[in-house]
Amino acid sequence: MDWVKIVYALVLLACAVYILSVTFFARGDERKKFINRKAQSYTFGVIFGTLILDIGNVIFQTVRGNPASYGEGISPLMFLTIIIVIYMGTLLFYRNKYGD
Repeated sequence: MDWVKIVYALVLLACAVYILSVTFFARGDERKKFINRKAQSYTFGVIFGTLILDIGNVIFQTVRGNPASYGEGISPLMFLTIIIVIYMGTLLFYRNKYGD
């Protein structure tokens, strides 16, 4: 495996763990918790929708006669990157909307 991908994955994982741990364990008023919950619920909805579409695609390809191989689809590293970008974007949006 390429060293750039490994370093990128480790940096991305460290950032994700830091961001999620700070938002989960941060003490604050109820408004901050509300903002975090809104961002987390939106991100969960996007993840759920993406996985449902992927499952639908596999079912459609199987019914059509072209069974999808298990190696196709979005890579886990790219999926994690997209999830983090969506979470940070919604967190910033809701902080501007409901925050200080």
